[in-house]
Amino acid sequence: MKLLAPFAVMAMLGMSLGACETYDHPGPGPYAYGYVDGYYDDYYGPFYDGYWGPDDYFYYRTGATGGYLRDNDHHFRHDAAQGFHSFHGRAGHAPTEAAHG
Repeated sequence: MKLLAPFAVMAMLGMSLGACETYDHPGPGPYAYGYVDGYYDDYYGPFYDGYWGPDDYFYYRTGATGGYLRDNDHHFRHDAAQGFHSFHGRAGHAPTEAAHG
């Protein structure tokens, strides 16, 4: 039984990490060209760029390289709400307003 315990712990850790996995999107398609406007509540901290996907989710990156992450919890919005601030940008470029602060 003691020999199986480390394997059980490793299996549980692997499953819990998988539950935190964020959808990694390859990047904007033809639907994402041009500028993007929205509102953000700073939940993820500063972000580099992003775009609204065809599924109406916001996809963002925290730096100039790497894949886009999907905002499954709607911390980016199309409309103003308390605790959210506006941003303006386009995919592949940092927002013109600071995304954090």
